[in-house]
Amino acid sequence: MSHGFEMDTGAAPVRMVPKNATVALLTGALDWLNRQVLRLSMLALLLASCVLTYSVVTRYLLKSSTDWQDEAAVFLLVGATFMCTAYVQSLRGHVGIEALATLLPPGVNAARLILVDVISTLFCAFFSWKSWSLFHEAWTEGQTTSSSFAPPLWIPYSLMAVGMTVLTVQLFLQSAIRLTGGEVRGEAQ
Repeated sequence: MSHGFEMDTGAAPVRMVPKNATVALLTGALDWLNRQVLRLSMLALLLASCVLTYSVVTRYLLKSSTDWQDEAAVFLLVGATFMCTAYVQSLRGHVGIEALATLLPPGVNAARLILVDVISTLFCAFFSWKSWSLFHEAWTEGQTTSSSFAPPLWIPYSLMAVGMTVLTVQLFLQSAIRLTGGEVRGEAQ
């Protein structure tokens, strides 16, 4: 299965630029946003590992319990997971089955790729809408977790909603690129 980034050829990366100027501008802005979110998500993963390490040390070495670390780590991991989905999609790094790609004629395969992108966009748009509904409900009702720490549930729901919304925009732009004639090679970044 090829994702286009398994092999390191040593060559300088070539940036693919959408032919449509508006789509190119939006794609550039989203690429910048995705890189910033990726950096924050790396920090969140590091913080989650520190929180869980602290938990192990305090529980087993110091015999002191903590009630906040599990939820803090989960919130950080939920944020890192959902917020990075658009970045992974920009690399086409999500799991895909390519058995059909080798069997279909190029024209049919191109139509299949457009159809998959459009259906994925619609599904993620629905998921985003439901995530925003969960966020709104948690915010207005003041929902919290059932632990003694009881952090507000709007925190993970907002991360999920924002992440899925950015993924929907990423998929929409990738669909727009395919529908407007694809990409041309640009300068290396």
